Amino acid sequence: MSDVLELVIITGMSGAGKTVAVQSFEDLGYYCIDNMPPNLLPTFWELVKESGKITKIALVIDLRSRDFFNELENVISAMDNTQFITTRIVFLEANDQALVSRYKESRRNHPLAVEGRILEGIQKERELLMDLRARASIIFDTSKMSPRELRSQITQKFSKGDENGFHVEIVSFGFKYGAPIDADVMMDVRFLPNPHYIAELRPKTGLDPEVYEYVMKQSETQQFYTKFVELIEICLPGYKKEGKSSVTIAIGCTGGQHRSIALAERLANHLKNDHYKVNISHRDRYKKKEKAAGL
Repeated sequence: MSDVLELVIITGMSGAGKTVAVQSFEDLGYYCIDNMPPNLLPTFWELVKESGKITKIALVIDLRSRDFFNELENVISAMDNTQFITTRIVFLEANDQALVSRYKESRRNHPLAVEGRILEGIQKERELLMDLRARASIIFDTSKMSPRELRSQITQKFSKGDENGFHVEIVSFGFKYGAPIDADVMMDVRFLPNPHYIAELRPKTGLDPEVYEYVMKQSETQQFYTKFVELIEICLPGYKKEGKSSVTIAIGCTGGQHRSIALAERLANHLKNDHYKVNISHRDRYKKKEKAAGL
């Protein structure tokens, strides 16, 4: 295999943000595994090489694996000596005050202080992780860092171009079949003139030029679309700044055949021209045909 496989090991202090970190790597397209015992790493990596389909992996290894922790350094050293793997350790830490506060808020026990004081568990953990911290490629101190700020830091250091960056999902749908439950922004366009009532347009969809032109030439559509695009252009940078990896915009009409499809297509083209990564789908485009066929 000629491609170099990238392994990121996420470790560090309990309560310092490993969950946020692994979610961030998932958003960047990494194959993520939580709580992998170190002694299984070589076997797992051989399977990855044989598959040839996964090139970026992020593993969380923490004190839940403390029975295996002493093996970790030897395993990493052995893997670093191969030509197929680049290994980086991301270590997350925070000061005592921040960690104690987080444990108080979550009402969880520290893994090394099940029956003792939280601070004692934190101090034991620092000693245990001292050598591993010294080997880390990147150290994030999250003492004064919000989850959004940590995601942003990880994205800046590990994203490669825009291939797995922020993207917009646009979906058209028909309210008669139910609204999508995963929409971040939902717009009801049933107030616009309906091509369904024009006989020659009824069997077509918003993907057909005749229907698209009919919907777009209406004065109501022109006024609405201008305001709608202005709203979306305000929202998207805000969503991105808040750390969202994607935003789903749902546009619905009665049956999901005409108005919603036409407007979804126009919005998608507009956002692509604004250099957003856009995926578009028309959920109910074939519902009429399926219903007619008894499906």
